[in-house]
Amino acid sequence: MEQQKLLVLVGPTASGKSVLAVQLAKKFNGEVISADSRQVYRGLDIGTGKITKREMRAVSHHLLDVAVPKRRFSADDFVKHAIKAIHDIQKRGKLPIIAGGTGFYIDALVGRIPLSDVEPDAKLRLRLEKKTAAQLYAMLQKKAVVRAKAMATPSERNNKIRLIRALEIAASHNKKDLVNQRSDLCSYPQNLQRSDLCKNLCKNVGEVLWIGIAPDMEELDKKIELRLRERLRSGMINEAKKLHANGLSYKRMTELGLEYRSLARFLQKKITREELENELYSAIRRYARKQIGYWKRNKEIEWFEPNQLRSIILYIKARL
Repeated sequence: MEQQKLLVLVGPTASGKSVLAVQLAKKFNGEVISADSRQVYRGLDIGTGKITKREMRAVSHHLLDVAVPKRRFSADDFVKHAIKAIHDIQKRGKLPIIAGGTGFYIDALVGRIPLSDVEPDAKLRLRLEKKTAAQLYAMLQKKAVVRAKAMATPSERNNKIRLIRALEIAASHNKKDLVNQRSDLCSYPQNLQRSDLCKNLCKNVGEVLWIGIAPDMEELDKKIELRLRERLRSGMINEAKKLHANGLSYKRMTELGLEYRSLARFLQKKITREELENELYSAIRRYARKQIGYWKRNKEIEWFEPNQLRSIILYIKARL
């Protein structure tokens, strides 16, 4: 029996992945599974650029609005939900299309990054929460050399959630395991090979066909700026105010990152409106480049420009 296919669509923020995913779903009788670490949360709509019902054009979307923002939705949670959605879509004879910018989620789903089975340690987390990101990273350098090197970028070194998780995993292994283990919830090995886990998981979800969107960077910067202005006009600040009024703490809002980190600072009057806009634009641009750098390491991805819809369709058609 011919193996079922799984289409994965990746690229930086504002590159048009959501629109393209809908177009491909229409063309190939598919349904879309969002792979965005913040669009899983209800109420985080404008700030995350979440696709609207109108933009979906009657194409079914999965993994949107499946969690409350007060509680963390992990990569493991995503994998479990996504596999269930994939099997459901395939049972109905349709093509699952994974689309999103959270590379770690997608790589975890297809087995390119093995997830740790270490259970959360509430007491340890409580102690570590009191420390700064710099202190946590210094601890990780002592306890898990390889993991610390994998998290050497500024964004990773300042991500308290991932640092705490890395230390939590470190605490459950002996020193030898820590030095030799090259991947976990916090890292992407530089020379990644498809593991047995990947083979087994891909066998469950189907053969993976990778498509990447690589826009011109100047054009992408313009789109990021225009989209940011539109989201601010559409009520992104009011959305953040509403989230806080409904019980989302500024601390948790900050943990959600990017737009919400800056919005939390603005609502607490730590920055001005002008500083908010400048900070957001710079942060989103950096994030887009980080996404591109992440995916360029995956040699299985076939890259296209955003306007190459016909070429993308022909490429997919030849492989389905």
